[in-house]
Amino acid sequence: MELHWIEIVTLIIAGLMVGFINTLAGGGSIISLSVLIVLGLPANIANGTNRIAIVIQTLTATGSFRQQKVLDTRKGIILGIPALLGSIVGALIAVEINENIFEKAIAVTMLVMLAFILYKPQKWLLGRDELVKKKTSVFQIILFFLIGIYGGFIHMGIGYFLLTALVFSIGYDLVKANAVKVLIVLIYTPVTLIIFLVYGQVNWEYGLTLTIGNVFGALIASRLAVKKGVNFVRWVIVVVILLTSGHLFGLYNIKSIVESVIPENKPAQQAGWVLGVHGGAESLPSTTMGMWPCPLIPPA
Repeated sequence: MELHWIEIVTLIIAGLMVGFINTLAGGGSIISLSVLIVLGLPANIANGTNRIAIVIQTLTATGSFRQQKVLDTRKGIILGIPALLGSIVGALIAVEINENIFEKAIAVTMLVMLAFILYKPQKWLLGRDELVKKKTSVFQIILFFLIGIYGGFIHMGIGYFLLTALVFSIGYDLVKANAVKVLIVLIYTPVTLIIFLVYGQVNWEYGLTLTIGNVFGALIASRLAVKKGVNFVRWVIVVVILLTSGHLFGLYNIKSIVESVIPENKPAQQAGWVLGVHGGAESLPSTTMGMWPCPLIPPA
């Protein structure tokens, strides 16, 4: 399936914004999920598709933090294991949930995230050295397991929750907390991506196009340390949240506007394959059978 040039430009620009936002502040998946949904993907497939860009972005960021020697790799792996287990649970819930319910869940989550954005959590995210030296407790393991469930389910805004836990519970300052946050996300995201792939809820064309912008956005943001940029980005997120939430709650239909601009170019609603455990290729609709968006696995 060939993407319309408007879709390509939109996805790359969205990726630039997401990479920029995630590097400077966090919560960029609000934009990527919004764009994917507005362009026509069902919410659950947009959720799976978004994981492609997240994997590449976190891989790049983790390598950068290691080079700058601010990443506590050992602690990150310890905390990443319960987050990984939780993310599997969350992803399995996400792929099975009814699409309408899932869209409402995303809309509610977006509105909840407004509180974190408007109250600017960077003002109260302060590190405490006395906590860093303590061993990982059972409470912390359970905490990161629960955060992992949320990350596997939606992922949107997971950075805020991880930073809060890493600062308040673990005791890192914001810089080191951000480095460990990226590592934890890198640990669990590939596994959740595989789950979405198995259930046929990934659109490769959209995901890879989004990734292009995402990587460049992260590279640009890593070279820009402008304080006013963070505040600007937060207000961009606020606008996107309000617009997308209204769309998901049925107050208006942004998709119809996009469809009028991009005629007869409906995106693939799911990956063109599902493993045999879910009924095999025979169970797929004829419209998706001819598409085969995954370049690594040929059609039967």
